Amino acid sequence: MKNYAELIRDNNDQINGETLQNIIKAHDREHERMWRLYERYKATPEGVTIFNRKHPDFSDFERLRNSNNMMRIDDKVNNTLNNSFDSDIADTAQGYFLGHPIMYAYEEDESISDMIDTFNTRNHVEDADSEWGKKAIICGKGARLLYIDREGRERLKNIDPWQCIFIGDNISEPEYAIRYYKGIDHTKKAEFYNSTTIHYFAEENGEYKEKGSQPHMFDSPPLFGLANNNELQGDAEKVLTLIDAYDRTLSDASNEIEQYRLAYMVFKGMAPDEDTNEQMRHQRIIELMEENDDVSYLTKDVNDDLIEHHLDRLETNIMKFAKSVDFSDDDFGNAASGVSLRYKLLALENKCVTKERKMTMALRYQYKVLFSAWAKRNNIQPDDYLNVRMTFQRNLPVNLLEEAQIQQALQGVFSRKYRLSLFSKMTPEEIEEEMQRLQEEENAEGLSLDDVSDEVTPPDEDEDEFSSDVPENEKTRTCPRCSGSGCIKGERKTQILCPRCDGEGVIA
Repeated sequence: MKNYAELIRDNNDQINGETLQNIIKAHDREHERMWRLYERYKATPEGVTIFNRKHPDFSDFERLRNSNNMMRIDDKVNNTLNNSFDSDIADTAQGYFLGHPIMYAYEEDESISDMIDTFNTRNHVEDADSEWGKKAIICGKGARLLYIDREGRERLKNIDPWQCIFIGDNISEPEYAIRYYKGIDHTKKAEFYNSTTIHYFAEENGEYKEKGSQPHMFDSPPLFGLANNNELQGDAEKVLTLIDAYDRTLSDASNEIEQYRLAYMVFKGMAPDEDTNEQMRHQRIIELMEENDDVSYLTKDVNDDLIEHHLDRLETNIMKFAKSVDFSDDDFGNAASGVSLRYKLLALENKCVTKERKMTMALRYQYKVLFSAWAKRNNIQPDDYLNVRMTFQRNLPVNLLEEAQIQQALQGVFSRKYRLSLFSKMTPEEIEEEMQRLQEEENAEGLSLDDVSDEVTPPDEDEDEFSSDVPENEKTRTCPRCSGSGCIKGERKTQILCPRCDGEGVIA
């Protein structure tokens, strides 16, 4: 699509119906790929390969042999079992990467921060971001449109990525963008976005005709994309053939089990006549007259171990090459520590690091477009969008006991603010709020966070081991700053202070 950028640029950022039709035609293959990936995620017959498998019909072959009294019955069972690994891979990545909402912050100006909060609340950004990321994980890219509603407010809407074409070097900051779709009357329609205007097209007699245009009120194309990676591939695309093999193997194994009841009956040493067959059908009894007579079913010997080993290997390779994990695995429940758990998630985490960078890039462009509109009616600069901070937090189970032990071990070594930042569940805003509460509580006790030195002060050798003003029964704790002992208990029962150095003590 980069070749079309120069063509449109030379045409004064305009596009005609013929060029638009050529661009859409060149996008057909990509449109089909992304659409089928999403249909597969939804487990529809249009997307899942195994659902379209037809079992061979040998009836014509049998008739050619003039064996009308013979009929194949092993082609009557045709299980098509879908094992939706692709949707599990996508849902796992989405839940791990976007299970916690993205945190948006703007510290330089409170009024701008309020505008961002209002925009996010009005547009249900927590849900929109999650669904936007899911489409990118499934299809390789997502799409989003910013627009001005009838009340003059900035809004956003996620668009199906197979309907969108981004022209330029980067889909997250396109030079031009196109959306094409079928309207309510099934007429093919298209919208072309440049940096100032939307041009509307509709198909007539097989050709696109421009029907009008209007300014979109932004300084850049408001239709932009979210890349899942540089290759614009979905998370499960590389393992689709492995998933298809798993589906075929399990379906065939199920066929064998179900066909067991259709097996031929073998009579050894006897030839049943019509009366015998009728008797067996009604009385379910077979009379064997001779010692060597026998009746059995003619069945295949199915190697269960081979099938199980093959399925296990396929499942392992699917998860390995998709860089996903199975959280139902017993290994996750038996993880000894947070480090062990993170090691098991390393491949998924590495993949999500790329997703985070791509999403940060797309969101930064989103606020660039928004700030271009806000700057026209507020006292802000268009480049103020560079100060918007996006914080991502992985959705992981947290071992609070382990983290509390780490906090205790680091007392007297690092500042309170840094130690609080090590808590997995605390956001930067929550850390600031907690620091403010700690300051207020210590001010109420006549202390200050600034009074607590971060440096270790050695004890005075001339002083006694314990201060005389500390009760004897409270000289039970060791201060990590001066190795002294003792405590002063105020309103905060858990705060232990050493009277020797006035340092920060251990937690009771």
